[in-house]
Amino acid sequence: MFRLLSALALTLPLLAQVDFATSIHPVLETRCAPCHSGPKPAGNFSVESRESILRAIKVSKPDESELLRRVKAGIMPPTGEKLTASQIANLENWIAEGAAWTDTHPKEPSAWVSPIKPRTVGLPDNPATNPVDKFIPRNADVIDDALFIRRATLDIWGMVPSAEATKKFIADKDAQKRERLIDSLLADNNKYAENWISFWNDLLRNDQGVNYAGTRKSITPWLLAALENNIPFNEMAFALLNPVKPTDPDGFLVGVNWRGDINASQTPFMQAAQNSAQVFLGVNLKCASCHDSFINKYKLKQSYALAAMFAETSDLELVRCDAKTGKHTGPEFLFPEVAIKPDSDSLADRRKAAALSFTSPANGRFSRTLVNRYWQRLFGRGLVINVDDMDAKPSNPDLLDWLANDFVQHSYDLKYLIRLMMTSRTYAYPAGPENLRRMTAEQFADSVSEITGEWRVSQTGANAKYAREWELKSTPMTRAMGRPIRDQVFTTREDAATTLQALDLVNGDTLAIVLKRGALRLLGELPDAPQNLFDSRRMTKDSKPLDVDITGAKQLWLLADDAGCYDPSRTVAGWIDLKADGKPVADLASLSKPSIGTLTTDKVRHEGSILAPVGSLILYPIEGLGLKHLTGAVGIDDGARTSDINPNVRFFVFTEKPDLERLLRVSGDPPTALPKPTRDPKVLIDQLFWEALSRKPNPREAAVATKLLVKDGNVTQGGLEDLIWSLIMHPEFQYVQ
Repeated sequence: MFRLLSALALTLPLLAQVDFATSIHPVLETRCAPCHSGPKPAGNFSVESRESILRAIKVSKPDESELLRRVKAGIMPPTGEKLTASQIANLENWIAEGAAWTDTHPKEPSAWVSPIKPRTVGLPDNPATNPVDKFIPRNADVIDDALFIRRATLDIWGMVPSAEATKKFIADKDAQKRERLIDSLLADNNKYAENWISFWNDLLRNDQGVNYAGTRKSITPWLLAALENNIPFNEMAFALLNPVKPTDPDGFLVGVNWRGDINASQTPFMQAAQNSAQVFLGVNLKCASCHDSFINKYKLKQSYALAAMFAETSDLELVRCDAKTGKHTGPEFLFPEVAIKPDSDSLADRRKAAALSFTSPANGRFSRTLVNRYWQRLFGRGLVINVDDMDAKPSNPDLLDWLANDFVQHSYDLKYLIRLMMTSRTYAYPAGPENLRRMTAEQFADSVSEITGEWRVSQTGANAKYAREWELKSTPMTRAMGRPIRDQVFTTREDAATTLQALDLVNGDTLAIVLKRGALRLLGELPDAPQNLFDSRRMTKDSKPLDVDITGAKQLWLLADDAGCYDPSRTVAGWIDLKADGKPVADLASLSKPSIGTLTTDKVRHEGSILAPVGSLILYPIEGLGLKHLTGAVGIDDGARTSDINPNVRFFVFTEKPDLERLLRVSGDPPTALPKPTRDPKVLIDQLFWEALSRKPNPREAAVATKLLVKDGNVTQGGLEDLIWSLIMHPEFQYVQ
């Protein structure tokens, strides 16, 4: 282990490098460029290019750099406030690191000009029946039925198909079975929505299983219902941009409430402009929110004009690199040729005009952007490769424009669009290196749950229910596999394998628990979870009384569970004036020694109470003491109620060691049928291969699996865990082929 960690350490930079775009360029632009730029810079010294600035610095030698000497001496800048210590340190480190430079001059426009309005395109004249295939040269090869049902089920439901479904599909001789399969998958509104909601959560910065601080709001109920009911995309976007009904998703425009000081480009109304432009128009305005962008054509004024459509005031002052310019702008849509003017300066009318401008059928950019995102999702590579740069030339402009127009003509129907793409012959072509896709974190977790029958549960109310991964707070495993912390828009995920993923999949607790419980479930040996005697429900303040019957109990287990604290380590909570038959529980130490479970190593007694760290599990052996009643209260200390701690604690009392994965009675059915338990090694091996890889094992694989699974003639739990792990680590499992 030491060698592994040492090797990993050597691959990491000792210090994070200074970023030119965020730490150096703003200083040069605001404090140096007013004098040292343009055709006649002061002293004939310009800060507009690396070549010119090298006259005043020596690369990797900050101590010999004249620019740094003058800044440190306070000579430069000659007027206004001097640079801060942090800014000077950034300059010094930047020079020491080699003075890396990002070109800030706008790039020369390409010959391609992205159309804003719809462009009419006719279908090519060839024998293909699906319109998509008419635009793409025919490939002789398509994937076999086993791979097709696996690909289609993952794309629509977000899980691998069951062994039974795969075998039945392969045996079906109907020439139209692939189209019927897609129709049947899309017909299950629940499974479809619970897969695609992760895609939309990434786009809309919406997360589940987390507690939002400040005024940020969840839009989950609205979003799930919109997908389940297949609400047209233009109606979805209109509600997001102009939420007026009580059920509308007003959380999208609110933005993220960053703690501490923020710059002008992070204000809520600027976030609204950035997010809406990125999600619905494929435009990156983040650079243009500080200054005229040097990565695309958009200007600072355009960003502020769009932001003015969402701000409390219709008149916004432009702030360049956090310096006020004295220039102002009113509300204007990013593309004037399709803009709809507000009826008045009121915020309601400005939002409505923005929503109308975005979703107008005359705005071809709106439909092209969505079509390109779905193409990238289903084919592994967008027609415009960078899905957030819809000004770039598509690989097939005619196909993109035809699909966008057809999407509008079919009332922005998202399921129609998916069906059109997935019933094409092109969708069934084998994946190549450029479009091979890896399972998302949610698809991986849900597929492992389907194979083993071990689903996580949502424990938010009085009862628990089986849940798919999207419904729950992310885990170290799913974060390592790419599930983002959705404090900003994520339009694509990095799906390359990483060292962090490898470490978590090999040694992480999340997967280890699922494999252990899953193996026991497959063998029919998973015990029922003990039921709690007391459940405080989720608490964020105050206290709640506790009074439970413990007659005949041999043990007392006290659990203070983390229900979503922002900072669990600083959360002060505990058991108040806890008594058993009138005697302080703290005094039970003289009769039976209490112990702390594996979740923590300490507890503190304070004035008759037990201050238990969040996540603590305390055991009191009480066998033979004849105790009948446990009374007292549970509560959270007033000092822990600040926003940077945001306490969320749930207290439980058990008389048996609790199952931490099942603290509440689980009701309802799991997302898929649980596998039938068996101890027959041949049945287990066949079942696991079909479930995980959509095929039977070959003779060599079967022999290796048997050797792994069976010890001394019996199937072992550890062997079964290892077999499942081996299969889910296989590239055949983790990649959508």
